[in-house]
Amino acid sequence: MAQTRLPESVLIANRGEIAGRIARTCRRLGVRSIAVYSDADRGALHTREADAAVPIGAAPAAQSYLNIGALLEAVARTGAEAVHPGYGFLSENPEFARACVDAGLVWIGPAAEVMSLLGDKARARRLAIDAGVAVAQGVERDDGDDALAAAVAELGYPVMLKAAAGGGGRGMRLLTAPPDDLLGEIASARREAESAFGDGRLLAERAIPNGRHIEVQILADHHGNAVQLGERDCSVQRRRQKVIEEAPAPGLDEGLRERLGEAALAIANAAGYENAGTVEFLLTPDGEFVFLEVNTRLQVEHPVTEALTGLDLVELQLRIAMGEPLSVAQADIASRIAVGGHAIEARVYAEDPKRGY
Repeated sequence: MAQTRLPESVLIANRGEIAGRIARTCRRLGVRSIAVYSDADRGALHTREADAAVPIGAAPAAQSYLNIGALLEAVARTGAEAVHPGYGFLSENPEFARACVDAGLVWIGPAAEVMSLLGDKARARRLAIDAGVAVAQGVERDDGDDALAAAVAELGYPVMLKAAAGGGGRGMRLLTAPPDDLLGEIASARREAESAFGDGRLLAERAIPNGRHIEVQILADHHGNAVQLGERDCSVQRRRQKVIEEAPAPGLDEGLRERLGEAALAIANAAGYENAGTVEFLLTPDGEFVFLEVNTRLQVEHPVTEALTGLDLVELQLRIAMGEPLSVAQADIASRIAVGGHAIEARVYAEDPKRGY
């Protein structure tokens, strides 16, 4: 890529907090931001924070924020040069990324092929193994319910069933002991995976009791440069959804931190990753770690890394997407984090305890 300028305009294919967050960085950089909104979000805060806002459909997400045709039509109407997907909705959808690139737009994220590779837990697990990164004992292939049941029995308990194409806790089953109906549990997880992701494939891994959820923020450009920005601890969760995230992760020695960062970069390089992403691991009680997955987008918890490093990750995403080489080296990151400090993010959940949460 020869381009080394910022995009003139960015359509933000999202809503709410993340859309406003992206718009604020665009405003600081002099980049025109364009918000989209469903009928239910007319006049919402994110539409007021952007320089322009256009409607994209009815309130149901399938008719608006998940409607690729409507989003591309919004691009055509506004003349946007680039598309930022935010997080959630279509942010990890290879079809959307490919459609944007095919339309001649700048896609602010990794390539569609990389998203497809890392979005498949079975393929990502195999890539990690080939890159020399440890994974939990398990089986990637899904040869049907009976074969998977036999593999689970051989692995032993506790074991985790996972949707190969999924995320966000959907299609997952933690089996702490042999269930009364293992085939029934597999069938149930498969139905949920099929419903949520249109793909019923499962994989099985030995579960790690009392493991800590540690993730590493990465950035990579189109010139072969990649850095890791330190780790975040996301172990406090509810229903497999993160509640508290903090950086740096408490209680890690420098050797373990270094190995986590090296593992994250090994996976990123093996995948040919570009732009921002997060490599997630499970840390065992004895101080070892295994690869979990890669989130091919900006994370909800990215502000804790920004607070620690002083970097604007959205700005870096824009610059990388336009072809700029990374402006920071790994030594720069290390010195920024070494200054000290600690950052914590807490998510607010709207639940009613009187109704069983």
